[in-house]
Amino acid sequence: MNITELARRLKVTPNELKQNLPKLGFHIGPRAIQIPDKQAEKVIKIWQEKSEKEKVLAKIKEKISQKNEKEKTSESCKVITLPPTIQVYRFAEELSMSVPKVMSELMKNGILASVNENLDYEIAAIIAENLGVKTVRGEIEQEDLTIALKSKLEEILKKEDKKNLEPRPPVVVVMGHVDHGKSSILDAIRKSKIVDQEKGGITQHIGAYQVEINNHLITFIDTPGHEAFQCMRARGGELADIAILVIAADDGVLLQTLESVKIIQQEGIPFIVAINKIDKPGVDVERVKKDLSKINLIPEDWGGKVICVPVSAKTREGIDDLLETINLVAEMEKDKLLTNPKGDLLGVVVESHLDSGFGPVASIIVYQGTLEKGDNVVIGQTYGRLRSIKDQLGNLVDIAKASFPVQIYGLKSLPQAGELIEVIKDNREFKKRIKQMTQSPAFKQEAFAVNYSQQKDKDKSVKSIKYINIILRTNVVGSLEAITQDLKKLDHPEVKIKILKKGLGDLTEADVDLAKAAQAWLISFETQISKSAKQLAYELNLKVNHYQVIYDLTEDIKEEINKLLLPEVSEKKIGKFEVLKIFQQTNKEIILGGRVIEGKIIKDGIARVWQTEIVNGEKKEPELKGEGRLTQLQINKKDVQEVKLGTECGMKFMGRVKIEIGDILEIYQEIKKQRKI
Repeated sequence: MNITELARRLKVTPNELKQNLPKLGFHIGPRAIQIPDKQAEKVIKIWQEKSEKEKVLAKIKEKISQKNEKEKTSESCKVITLPPTIQVYRFAEELSMSVPKVMSELMKNGILASVNENLDYEIAAIIAENLGVKTVRGEIEQEDLTIALKSKLEEILKKEDKKNLEPRPPVVVVMGHVDHGKSSILDAIRKSKIVDQEKGGITQHIGAYQVEINNHLITFIDTPGHEAFQCMRARGGELADIAILVIAADDGVLLQTLESVKIIQQEGIPFIVAINKIDKPGVDVERVKKDLSKINLIPEDWGGKVICVPVSAKTREGIDDLLETINLVAEMEKDKLLTNPKGDLLGVVVESHLDSGFGPVASIIVYQGTLEKGDNVVIGQTYGRLRSIKDQLGNLVDIAKASFPVQIYGLKSLPQAGELIEVIKDNREFKKRIKQMTQSPAFKQEAFAVNYSQQKDKDKSVKSIKYINIILRTNVVGSLEAITQDLKKLDHPEVKIKILKKGLGDLTEADVDLAKAAQAWLISFETQISKSAKQLAYELNLKVNHYQVIYDLTEDIKEEINKLLLPEVSEKKIGKFEVLKIFQQTNKEIILGGRVIEGKIIKDGIARVWQTEIVNGEKKEPELKGEGRLTQLQINKKDVQEVKLGTECGMKFMGRVKIEIGDILEIYQEIKKQRKI
């Protein structure tokens, strides 16, 4: 093709074309007036691609410029500070806008959320910007359990007359890595069988138990060690006066051990290290102490301040020493372990669950004052008149004193773990408070039951993303939170997990109907499915997945994600084929013959076609013409799967490539490897 013609087609001058050709990888002489047609086609293609890229870059620069201008003109806009997560109704309050307006903007952006649902900062910031409000990321809201409980307790005790104060039992939290023996130590202390009652030997939710040791009462909180229960372990630390950090002598300091240490240090509570499983042969207690010293926890016998007690939950060796140490630490902390039984009440929810016979049930610990049957209570966004109170053994009691763990009945809905309990003695004031609460947009009609309407993804660019839809029911709030957090961690760029509906209690017909419509997993954790829902699931041929251990649940979801991941495909060069004859050629299919000149060739192999040009008896650099696939191989008119070196054969080539006699086909084998998360 003439250089002038090529320049005309590219809408540039011939000189401009010659100046830019070397930049594109085409070297021609300054006096050249022609360029080979094939090279000219490549020049046109690359030039057009370059032009498209320049257009895209120009658009991006324009958008950035517009954004900068927008930011300049909006410097006077309102700026608000938002926490890492914020509920929709609180978000609306911060924006000084109505909840419907904010929810409408959320829906425009493909986000369906209830007024009580939490939004991540990133989403909230985008929505706020759309509404003309600039945001700044802040820290976690300061109304958390630590500040609320401990500061309020200090505030109440300061106001109390010291004559009215009396000692209360310490609340001791048992923390540490999974399977290091926390529940087993409690079992040894209480001479009962906590572990036998926990599925898989793993504590699935926080339990509070009180024991008497040498005429001293101690309340123990057992926290789960599995990674999914991080938030629950943090609550355990916030509730406690003293901590026991359990470390297995055969394992040493592990991931959840470090996390527990962090919580203990953040809360500033005194702690004891229980080095468990010393009955196992070959264990080295000193190695555990060495691990502790590496994280700046120096044992007492090494000149530090960390009390270490070697124990065996199995043989009960060292358990008495551990109990004596707890009493000793409690004695040192006695100025903080005070309460006025007749003073203002301060209690905290440890756990809550939905009982099929009794409705919402909350496990609580009182720290100040006395809780009585018949009290009007407000907890977070729920309320009720206490119909009954049960102790840790299930016996009905009339009162709950300080540090005394109980279950309370009579609430309208489930409170969240960590919420404070308020008693309102005056009936008029109680009714007024209920009226204010029920009119608030934050009022929870059904705690921890979030329904999501199924929506189609508006972004067509994410068609390749696959989804695992889940409908989840659990027995207690803690397990619901833990499983939800664990499932979020399993999200993959190619496979996303959507919890369409979650809540407490048994699976219902509505759950089954939604599962059918959304092709979702029906998951029950420590719960059942109603008879009518079970029958409906059977009729619709839907599987119901029941679990009692969180590991089993997450492993099944991981396995499903692995199935949905596209395999990792690689290529291996296996041979070369020389084209000797062309029998038939169309746009999509070519039948040809030739000889294997290197390695071997296989059916369904990928074939790259190379043309070697010989000019004046000299070989030039091979040129790639295109690629296709070998859909059929024949030797002596018989179909074969592979052809070895030196053998002549015929083949059917599928691909839009013009093949000529003398061309070389490089054959590659596809190797697929299943990916795993």
